[in-house]
Amino acid sequence: MPGHGLKLGRALRHRNFRLYFTGQGISLIGTWLTRFAIGYATYVLSHSTWQLGLVSFFSQAPTSLIAPIAGALVDRWNRHRTIVITQVFALAQSSALAAFAITGTLTVWHLMVLGAIQAVINAFDMPARQSFLRQMVEDRADLPNAIALNSSLFNGARIAGPTIAAALVSLVGIGWCFAIDAASFLAVIVSLVIMNVPPQPVRPPTSHGVLGEIRDGLRYVYGLPLVFGLLLLLTVTSTLGGAYASLLPAVAGDTFGGGARELGWLMGAGGAGALVGALYLANGTKIARLPAIAARCGIWLGAGLIALELAPSVWIAVPMLFVVGLAIIVMWAATNTLVQTLVDDAMLGRVMSLYAMAFFAGAPIGALVEGALARVVGPIHALALAGVGCLACGLAFRRALPRLEARTRALGVTF
Repeated sequence: MPGHGLKLGRALRHRNFRLYFTGQGISLIGTWLTRFAIGYATYVLSHSTWQLGLVSFFSQAPTSLIAPIAGALVDRWNRHRTIVITQVFALAQSSALAAFAITGTLTVWHLMVLGAIQAVINAFDMPARQSFLRQMVEDRADLPNAIALNSSLFNGARIAGPTIAAALVSLVGIGWCFAIDAASFLAVIVSLVIMNVPPQPVRPPTSHGVLGEIRDGLRYVYGLPLVFGLLLLLTVTSTLGGAYASLLPAVAGDTFGGGARELGWLMGAGGAGALVGALYLANGTKIARLPAIAARCGIWLGAGLIALELAPSVWIAVPMLFVVGLAIIVMWAATNTLVQTLVDDAMLGRVMSLYAMAFFAGAPIGALVEGALARVVGPIHALALAGVGCLACGLAFRRALPRLEARTRALGVTF
């Protein structure tokens, strides 16, 4: 058993990653307080599934538009310094949300505009943060464990955050969710500042500029068939399945006749499944198995969303959302691990920006489309239709997988 525990948390033996893990663990609770509060506030202010989708769209779509440019710039910049700056801006954004909510002046327009500002911050933060993992974890053999632990942390907060947020909303109001989130960014900033980070070689700009570097990144990804296929799978499933959380306030309120407590249970169920999935990967899943695992998760995601049609109550929906949360996070973490393992360091910022683009572009588009569709057929039916698409995509990727792996290994890339 001692060896088993070491295997589960072996990336924590690296001091910089321990600091990051601690600071991030505090901050992510605040992040999920804000995510809950934004969804709940939008629904309370508008009672509209369309506006739920619209707020989700604005809070993520700018990331996908800016991410390719941000990725090229992150490959030039000091990644450690970039993350510190993005965290300072994120603190200011959450503080603005808190001020509007506590003073009673918060509107759906505030949620859209400030959500778009956070999305711009995320466009730079995500590729910098993901590629910075290689600097925090000196032993590359521990990198998959670090990625999986990071996902575990995110999803542990995803369980605790909505539960705490539901209680805060009932006791003191939405504004304090945003205020606590703003304060929590200090933990990440402090952990980053006290790290001992080796100097990062700064890559000078190339003669063909940022747009040329973006083209180089696209050509590079297209030339790695497995990475290209995984990013395509991620894009489609993020669009169809990644937006499910944006409709949960309507599912809790319209379908099940509940409120903040029921929404907390539904969001917490997805988070619990995601946490279990991330811990499964952290326990030492072999790299070679990850592509097949990603394919199976696409299938499970579709099946879980379709099965929600059969749920007569919140308590029956909870285990189904557990499966949805597990499938989605394992697919994302498996893709992240494979990208970080297979991609050259000089290209990592650009490729991670494409990962961010797939991650962030899909969900807002899906939220917008599914929010409009939910107005016609109802939220639970809209989720089921998205599940059919995820199921078909997962089956198609599983069928193509042997050919993608063979072509990638033929290039001399081992995994």
